Amino acid sequence: MEFSEERSRVGWWALAIALAAALAFVAYAFVGTLVLGLFIYYGSRPIYRRVTRHVESKTLAAAGTIFLLSLPALALVGYTVAVGVRELSAYTGAAIGTYYSHLFPGATSVPDLLAHPQRLLTSDFRSLWSDFTTAIESLGIVSRGLLTLFLSVSFAFFALRDGNRLADWFRGEMGEDSAVVAYVSAVDSDLAIVYFGNVLTVLLVGVAATLLYNWFAAISPDGVAFPLPTVFALLTGLATFVPIVVGKLVYVPLTLYFGWEAFEVDSKLLWFPLAFFLVSLVLLDLLPQTVVRPYISGRTTHTGLVMFAYILGGVLFGWYGIFLGPLVLVLVVQFADIVFGDLVHGRRVTPTSSLSIGSNPPDEARSDEKDERK
Repeated sequence: MEFSEERSRVGWWALAIALAAALAFVAYAFVGTLVLGLFIYYGSRPIYRRVTRHVESKTLAAAGTIFLLSLPALALVGYTVAVGVRELSAYTGAAIGTYYSHLFPGATSVPDLLAHPQRLLTSDFRSLWSDFTTAIESLGIVSRGLLTLFLSVSFAFFALRDGNRLADWFRGEMGEDSAVVAYVSAVDSDLAIVYFGNVLTVLLVGVAATLLYNWFAAISPDGVAFPLPTVFALLTGLATFVPIVVGKLVYVPLTLYFGWEAFEVDSKLLWFPLAFFLVSLVLLDLLPQTVVRPYISGRTTHTGLVMFAYILGGVLFGWYGIFLGPLVLVLVVQFADIVFGDLVHGRRVTPTSSLSIGSNPPDEARSDEKDERK
């Protein structure tokens, strides 16, 4: 009887390992989609928890949070990128009409081509076929991007709606005071800080930089040109991902460029680069780092580690590395904080912190539960 029960347990463990391997494979295949979904989830969760205080239906609260707040924020980022690309195209002289006039002589737009279909007879069909295949490939890329966004948003929606039930089930199975629950709770708290605090700061800085740079481009004196203000604003927002350094990567070189232009024309115009530097330093650097980020996050994290996580994550993994890098960092840091010491010294792993460089898991978990049930 005991032998049969032992064989049954071995069989169940074998199935568990096989299922875990299958889930790991799926996660690996869709890692970009999952980390983007985590970003949307943690960026929306604080707002969702406030919405649930006034809306009884969790489905309605989650849908409202996603579609009324998160998607418009993503659309704003997409619009900024589109404007930046348009500015870059205009700056390099690659006007949209050039494409049609090259492909169909005399036609400068699609409506014009439809109004004069006879121009198809004078077109270069070899070039037409090449551009057609390129368009199909581009459509495939866009479709994959939209699918990734759809799956990520769906993941965030279900995580918001059902995350509390999953957390309760996990605590019930593992034990409220177990080390595993403490570790997962600490990881959850730190991811909320890194994702919601830092990424929302980046979004706010990007919007502020867009308004500020375009305003400076409008008032720039003759002889001091401000090229591609929206492009540089977008780069300033992305640079804010890197703690400590932040927008200095963009506005300091721009200040030097404006100073050189002003000095070449008239030294009296040096007021412009000086004003640009001071305003950018205050509004795009000091204010976000000392007021906005701490206020949003509610606490500070180890800025040096976060800096390397964003940089190395993007370098190693590509576009989704800016989300995957911090995730790996938080997993490693909390493992070192809660598990590593007890594991190395042969002690029983307890839900206590040894390094105190991350969140306090029990307090944070209880605080989150109180917020969600209010």
